[in-house]
Amino acid sequence: MNQINLFVDLTRLKKPIGFMLLFWPCSWGLTLAYDFTKNYNLYFFYLLLFFLGSVLMRSAGCIINDIVDKEFDKKVSRTKLRPIASGQISIFLGCIYAMILCLMALLVLINFNYLTIILAFCSMPLAFTYPLMKRFTYWPQLFLGITFNYGLILGWTSVENQISILPFILYFGAIFWTLGYDTIYGYQDIVDDEIIGVKSTSIKFKDNPKKFIFACYSLTILSYLLIGIIMEFNYFYYLGAVLIIAHLFFYQLKNFDSKNINLCLKIFKSNNFFGLIVFLSIYLGKLNI
Repeated sequence: MNQINLFVDLTRLKKPIGFMLLFWPCSWGLTLAYDFTKNYNLYFFYLLLFFLGSVLMRSAGCIINDIVDKEFDKKVSRTKLRPIASGQISIFLGCIYAMILCLMALLVLINFNYLTIILAFCSMPLAFTYPLMKRFTYWPQLFLGITFNYGLILGWTSVENQISILPFILYFGAIFWTLGYDTIYGYQDIVDDEIIGVKSTSIKFKDNPKKFIFACYSLTILSYLLIGIIMEFNYFYYLGAVLIIAHLFFYQLKNFDSKNINLCLKIFKSNNFFGLIVFLSIYLGKLNI
């Protein structure tokens, strides 16, 4: 039981916000491409596969992140008790766990078409080099956005079996959504991060974070509206836009306080609601009403 609890802590399974933020873009891309005049069975099957893949890959990513950041994690109050940083799980065992999770994710992946499989493999370098970025650049959150929202493209190709500019429009906005929410998340560790010398957009824009986050979320909403116009979605889609604007600007930005760690975490977690809004808006926006 102790090993099971350590594995759960290692993979953050008790913190579903991580894999949900990975899953939502997959669901957006899938819903954007799917023809709902056809059988729903394949849609729900793919939705389930993307959810399982998100849980497995996020869990593997957490392990790789903890292995790479072991020495940093020891010096940060929020992360010093993580299983690898605290020595409760060895790096060797962590690597074994990560390989098993990746193999399980591969079993999920092979259910898709060849293009989606190839594109998924192309994302691996992004997934496993992201933890290194905070050593070299103040923009690790940008790399996270590129990586975490890549599933949007896979969701599209799983149905269309071809590349199109359409999912990239929403992908562009999703990257800036991640850039915004992960900047907020970063303020939990900013004191420790500055001491140990790692970089982030939270540090880079610490003198005026709201302006930067406002710019990120503005680009997110712009891409959302643009894809709706191009695909000629119905009015439900634009009702969703009202909720999105209310959530991003009037809830997140209005309440954001970089000095309040608990509030930063609460605002960060609320992005699960944002993911759901976009998902439902795309779905309802495509219906012939």
